[in-house]
Amino acid sequence: MTSPNRFANIGFEDFRRLAADESLSKYERIGFPNSYREGFEPAIFEDIRRKLTNLDAREQCVLDIGPGCSDLPRMLMDLCRAQDHRLTLVDSAEMLALLPDAPATDKVAALYPNCPALLDGLRGKVDALLCYSLLHYVLVDVAFFRFLDVSLSLLAPGGQMLIGDIPNVSKRKRFFASDTGIAFHKAFMQTDEPPEVAFNNVEHDQIDDAVVFALLQRARSAGFDAYVVPQNPALPLANRREDILIIRP
Repeated sequence: MTSPNRFANIGFEDFRRLAADESLSKYERIGFPNSYREGFEPAIFEDIRRKLTNLDAREQCVLDIGPGCSDLPRMLMDLCRAQDHRLTLVDSAEMLALLPDAPATDKVAALYPNCPALLDGLRGKVDALLCYSLLHYVLVDVAFFRFLDVSLSLLAPGGQMLIGDIPNVSKRKRFFASDTGIAFHKAFMQTDEPPEVAFNNVEHDQIDDAVVFALLQRARSAGFDAYVVPQNPALPLANRREDILIIRP
């Protein structure tokens, strides 16, 4: 079984190499052990749709940043085709090559937001912007606030942005300090020892509550509504991850 640590602190260039590695599964190519995604993606997609409600409207402009190559972008492509949306996928050329071509779907090979021509064409026009399981990799390649500011500038009035599946180390600590988390750890690790949890420690290169709330505050200060929203408890990492939903009034 692939260790989750293999996918820690990797960035855009690493994902280009993963995409080209034919020995990996479609989940491993996007940075997940198979057990974290296999069989869960339909439920993940439904959770996304419950939050990005504009996806169920008609003729929307949709942007997916870092879609990867698993079944999630294919589900999104199918939905966009059915709803007559215009969909743009931004990722490496290697990753995009693993996805099928489709009418009304544009593939842009770039490290977002370093794609000025695309940004100029979409500014103020995007109805649904999805960034899923990506924010912790943005930390490696791009300044958080620049990533956020550029994305907010793309939203149309009423547009929605979902920054999904954020691994919040503060949330993880709260979980593993709880009775439920201790029991989970013991069962998963097959041990009688509780997990080690240290609060009030700086976790370098990790997303914590301070980062999450800073993103919320910056979005709100720019005139957007912004919320932390939980994942469906049925999702595999819901006890350690959460989402940010941002809406342009």
